[in-house]
Amino acid sequence: MSQKHFTLYSHAGGPNGWKVTYLLNELGLEYETKYLNSQKGEHKAPEFLKINPNGRLPALVDHKNGDFAVWESAAILIYLTDKYDTEKKFTFTEGNEKYELLQWLFFQMSGQGPYFGQGFWFTFFHPEKVPSAVERYQNEAKRVLGVLESVLSKKEWLVGGKVTIADIAFVPWNNSLKGLLGADFDFEKEFPATAKWHDKIINLPGVKAGIEEKARLAQQ
Repeated sequence: MSQKHFTLYSHAGGPNGWKVTYLLNELGLEYETKYLNSQKGEHKAPEFLKINPNGRLPALVDHKNGDFAVWESAAILIYLTDKYDTEKKFTFTEGNEKYELLQWLFFQMSGQGPYFGQGFWFTFFHPEKVPSAVERYQNEAKRVLGVLESVLSKKEWLVGGKVTIADIAFVPWNNSLKGLLGADFDFEKEFPATAKWHDKIINLPGVKAGIEEKARLAQQ
């Protein structure tokens, strides 16, 4: 069997690799995903550290570019759109929109991802119960949603009037809001514009296919 264009190293349950899956699907690029088992330490194995010295997921290897490896999910999204989104469907490469896209992408990486991630850690995985930490990160998650709401209540997309990687990057963590904020959390009621925006993104064909694949893996 011929080698696919890309190998994506990801985690079946973790959020960040799915951003890349969504974009690869939307761009119609051929790839193979290798899901590493973090409980077995596969992401810290010497062969993977050659690809990503940080030992974290995801990482992407481009076999048509000399097996060039990219890690950090936002960097991967930028790489893919720079090189393979020839119609600039999901990106902007010039003008103010280029920097608006980057600021939202960095906000997702520095704001949403860490706060949501710490919220899950202290809620489900930390060996000791620390209610103040849980409350802090749940409040920060709502603050991030509030920032999005303040913008999306005035426009349809984050940048330039179209869906971009800045929008797509927020999807995996927002898919987990019920787990983070509790079953009683009402996304549509508390953040209606953000919930509407999220619903539009998850119904894009490539994003929807990725969400279905994640659900299938969870059943195995």
